[in-house]
Amino acid sequence: MDVSEVPQEGNRTLGHHRKVMYAKDAEGRMVLVASRGSELDETVTLQAVQRLNAFADAARLRCLAGQTAPLEVWMWTQRMDLPLLSQVTGIWQWRIRRHFRPRIFARLKPALLQRYAMALGLRIEQLQQLP
Repeated sequence: MDVSEVPQEGNRTLGHHRKVMYAKDAEGRMVLVASRGSELDETVTLQAVQRLNAFADAARLRCLAGQTAPLEVWMWTQRMDLPLLSQVTGIWQWRIRRHFRPRIFARLKPALLQRYAMALGLRIEQLQQLP
């Protein structure tokens, strides 16, 4: 992509910020160019957010039915998935899935709850309740 082809259409999901893209200048060198984004970027981002919101809504219904713990709801609400939550907390994915069980979640030690709370940007009291 040439410098003149870098999208500048605007993207409301960027919130008036710009992102950097690589492009070729007139001499054929790769340079960094500020971009306001494109309509395609915006569409894809909005679709991803809608999907995460759908996952959060489904998890909320399962939590109200006693099938999952608030941890799963918060994970989706904070726009994370299982691999990302695992990476941020340093807890294996299979353990996190186990902690989604309401009975197991209710018995988690405060230190482990604090790790989850910090990763999700919450207080422990918030983590233990539905958003």
